[in-house]
Amino acid sequence: MGLFGKSPEVNPKDKVNEWCSKLRKENSQLDRQIRGIQREEEKVKRSMKEAAKKGDRDVCIILAKEIIHSRKAISKIYTSKAHINSISMQMKNQLATLRIAGALQRSTEVMKAMQQLIKIPEVAATMRDLSKEMMKAGIIEEMLEDTLEGLEDTDELEEAAQQEVDKVLWEITAGQLGKAPAAVTDSLPVPESVGSTADDEEDLEEMQSRLQALKS
Repeated sequence: MGLFGKSPEVNPKDKVNEWCSKLRKENSQLDRQIRGIQREEEKVKRSMKEAAKKGDRDVCIILAKEIIHSRKAISKIYTSKAHINSISMQMKNQLATLRIAGALQRSTEVMKAMQQLIKIPEVAATMRDLSKEMMKAGIIEEMLEDTLEGLEDTDELEEAAQQEVDKVLWEITAGQLGKAPAAVTDSLPVPESVGSTADDEEDLEEMQSRLQALKS
């Protein structure tokens, strides 16, 4: 607090650097969430393989739906990371503009990315705080009320399509259950053999995660 109860004015460059630091922390947190989901998915895969050996198809279907939900969750997180990276890039542009114009500039790109991120539960609180600060700094306009609505994750309430379940069953059980992908362009390739190695499975999972992120 400064003289006469007034707070000292914050340097715009320091403020932008502070925002960038918060964005990096959010990105790191999302990376940890992805790794956590992937670890849980590996456990579900092992359980499915055991159930397949016992011929328990009903259990396999339930586990396949869990895998589908986890992959959709990872896809959404990758989309969130892309929005955060976009904002970080715009912040670097703001620093460059600041050196030339002496003031922060309004950014439509940051506004659009913020509107998407405040709908994501994992980062919503931080992004709301950042958006308020950016509004005060004149980078974005006031958020409209309708951008804050519809935060429920409706995908979690929907039943996985049978085709998706069949693909996951085929993939994890190496063709024992489910159906083969209908086309080469499908996201899940046909396994080469039942005795695939752990490394092959990890490579397959990584490739699928990237494909899901690209489709989002």
